[in-house]
Amino acid sequence: MPGPMKILAVNPGSTTTKIAVFEDEEKVFSEDVVHDAKTLEGFHGIMDQLDYRRDMIVEKLKAAGYGIADFDAFSGRGGSVNPCGGGTYRVTEKVVSDASSNAFHPATLGSVIVNEFAKMTGKPAFMVNPPDVDEFQPVARITGVKDVYRESRFHALSHKEVGKRAAKELGKTYETVNLIVAHIGGGVSVAAHKKGKVVDANDALNGDGPMAPTRSGMLSPGAVADMCFSGKYTQKDMKDLLRKNGGFVSHFGTSDAREVLAMAKAGNAKALLVFNALIYGIAKYIGSFAAVLHGEVDAIVLTGGIARSEELVGGLKKMVGFIADFIVYPGEFEMEALAHGAYRVLTGTEEPVVYTGEPLWTGEDAFTGEGNVI
Repeated sequence: MPGPMKILAVNPGSTTTKIAVFEDEEKVFSEDVVHDAKTLEGFHGIMDQLDYRRDMIVEKLKAAGYGIADFDAFSGRGGSVNPCGGGTYRVTEKVVSDASSNAFHPATLGSVIVNEFAKMTGKPAFMVNPPDVDEFQPVARITGVKDVYRESRFHALSHKEVGKRAAKELGKTYETVNLIVAHIGGGVSVAAHKKGKVVDANDALNGDGPMAPTRSGMLSPGAVADMCFSGKYTQKDMKDLLRKNGGFVSHFGTSDAREVLAMAKAGNAKALLVFNALIYGIAKYIGSFAAVLHGEVDAIVLTGGIARSEELVGGLKKMVGFIADFIVYPGEFEMEALAHGAYRVLTGTEEPVVYTGEPLWTGEDAFTGEGNVI
């Protein structure tokens, strides 16, 4: 009898590359490959790090007793491709070309690295639910400014993985349930999952939605306009405030929710107020997406590191527990999601998606009536 299929998952970050070995769906080895900050600074661009990161992965695997030829498939984090639907994609030269051209985050290297391994071994390489997943219904794209549209930017890999888990726990399939999923970590993304598609979500990258440990959350457009033209901030300053220096960082100089909660418990009134504001904002978005789903919600699903907080989960249940029961998967499941997507394709339970790079929509003339309420 043949042994279990071996799958290598690769998830590059700013200063580390997470790797994990799976036998079928079980993780049997993992390591965070730490990269020297000064070495990374010596590379002109993200794609220039390819050989360095790839070779370090090979070395770490060799030290653990694995050779690249041992694997049946490779699955990389990916990203920086054009907007695409959810699913597991075979990494092709088109994926690599688009990712390489648009790279703005090290995660992009995931698909490119596994493509290198695929060429070395002749085994398939996959990209699973990249950050570029866009399944918005047309009505969710429209704003009050002509030619400015809402865009899909959320923790797609995490959302889709826990969505499938929750559906299985409910005795159903992901394609037959309506879920509201909230990934609560350094950034917060809340999304409406309607029968297998994420039809609306906050723009978690750019500070839209609830306040988060590192994100500003939704601000008054008037206040933002005043700040932009005050002469105190550059464009970079403003984007950093929205994306990485807002939220807990702005208020307390830390992105660690545990520190803020500890301050609140020690009697710091501001910390208590701000932590409650985090809960309040997430609950508001959960409530709004219940409306998007017309009140037909099978479960509210929480994931991410801060979902470990009993105070946060309890507070959310108090505010929006009337909508549906909660299912909580605290922590991160990115490596599992990468491997599981590849495994589903290898075992024939999921068809791989072909990445074309073609636009999903081209403007209001191409919109359908999906999501309309009149």
